[in-house]
Amino acid sequence: MDDSNLTLFQFKKKLVDRLATKFGNGEANAMVRIIFENLKGWSPVDMAVKANEILSQYLVDEAEKVVERLLNDEPIQYIFGNAVFYGIKLKVTPATLIPRQETEELVEMIVNRHSNDKDLHILDIGTGSGCIAIALSRNLQFPSVDAIDISADALAVAKENAKNLHSGINFSQVDILKAIPSPATYDIIVSNPPYIAESEKKEIEPNVLCHEPASALFVPDDDPLKFYRAILNYSSVALCKDGEIYFEINPLFSESLMALAQESGFRDIEISLDMFGKKRFLSAKRPAD
Repeated sequence: MDDSNLTLFQFKKKLVDRLATKFGNGEANAMVRIIFENLKGWSPVDMAVKANEILSQYLVDEAEKVVERLLNDEPIQYIFGNAVFYGIKLKVTPATLIPRQETEELVEMIVNRHSNDKDLHILDIGTGSGCIAIALSRNLQFPSVDAIDISADALAVAKENAKNLHSGINFSQVDILKAIPSPATYDIIVSNPPYIAESEKKEIEPNVLCHEPASALFVPDDDPLKFYRAILNYSSVALCKDGEIYFEINPLFSESLMALAQESGFRDIEISLDMFGKKRFLSAKRPAD
């Protein structure tokens, strides 16, 4: 079929068919929606209205280039430089992880539990793109939000996202493995730290393994809880009385992490499931004085 005379409906079907061989039909359709949203600003409704319009050769060529990059395992979020998280569009780069749906669930958990609380002081450890910090700042009542990361490049992206979304967040470059806490500072500490063991790399999709920052993903097999241990130690001092910690976790290490939290004196420890039924979150209260 001659691409120069394709209608939007025909071309969309062609792109979906190409992508579906690698990603499956559902993900292929989602990718094509994102392609046209970014290249033309078209919503699904716009695409339905324009279904019989003939596309320009320029648009066809640009869309084809994107598909080639997708078939070569480049994440669509990096291709266009943005991702949607908890209803907001964020800039993302290869210096930041692409925000996941599971992390949205972590934010939702905190928002639901603290929807009536005002003026909470929150710390997001390993902020990356700033997705957790920004979502919490926009969905809780007048919180004061701090966010830290070891990566200067990630912090630059996070600061740009916060500025674009008018979120007043205090960002700092900090290595949590060396951080010294200020006592009784925070009501909530939240973190989605690196938690994939090196031995799990063989199970990771190429688009993640080859493009997302390894330092934000992987931990050594001989110490997979290294960041959780550091954050628990930090939080045991930095949390206010009855302050809470929230983690996104690796289901493989849920029991050992719970035991570590117990050994560290944390109370009301709870493991929660994600939408796929996996043990994905841990919450707990600060150790008693």
